[in-house]
Amino acid sequence: MDIVPIPAFGDNYLWLLASQGRAAIVDPGDPAPVQRELTRRGLTLETILVTHHHGDHVGGVATLAGATGARVYGPRGEDIPARQVALGEPAAIEVLGVALHVLDVPGHTRGHIAYHAPALHALFCGDTLFAGGCGRLFEGTPAQMVASLAKLAALPGATRVYCAHEYTLSNLRFALAAEPGNAALRARQQHCAAQRARGEPTVPSTIAEELATNPFMRCDEPALRAAAEARRPGAGRTRVDTFAVLREWKNGF
Repeated sequence: MDIVPIPAFGDNYLWLLASQGRAAIVDPGDPAPVQRELTRRGLTLETILVTHHHGDHVGGVATLAGATGARVYGPRGEDIPARQVALGEPAAIEVLGVALHVLDVPGHTRGHIAYHAPALHALFCGDTLFAGGCGRLFEGTPAQMVASLAKLAALPGATRVYCAHEYTLSNLRFALAAEPGNAALRARQQHCAAQRARGEPTVPSTIAEELATNPFMRCDEPALRAAAEARRPGAGRTRVDTFAVLREWKNGF
């Protein structure tokens, strides 16, 4: 199966899954680039997968579903346009002959879900986990996001992380401010800067790479707890407190 990023809105990635003339799309916020890619590749869209309700993820759902008859899957706890199947953990569905396991990952929004495809070593996580970062807490709590990230951290290290935005360089600049002594992080920043200079996406990353370099996945690390403590006395005591301070810091970084 091919997994292809379709750029949209400047920094979004709409993930196209293609196999033997059939296709699925993840979080199609804009229908036009999806329709162009389907036509260019001669694909029939069968499935639309939605992770959460934000407009840049659902704006093209109704148009694409109406034009193609594609079946629309989305989180059961959110209002998703044209949704036909409401999903939540521990549901599993089959898409293009591949099993996708649904994970509840609230934090960015209350009902956010992710799709894990073990056979593809792939995770489609919307705005929960980013390369080098995580989503803002628009509706959820720090405790919810910490639990969601821990759930994703437990996936196999080789799992590729297909997140929805090209935020990597910005995320890594913050990560280095929070954990300047992390050599793996500095090497990753250099590698990703070279990728962007060549016009290449920096995603997907892997779970192993995130565990080594993403501060929001590393809130038990002494250096990050110390960084949180320096910003707010007492914030280094627990993973949730450390996460909350790091997320607030990143919001204004």
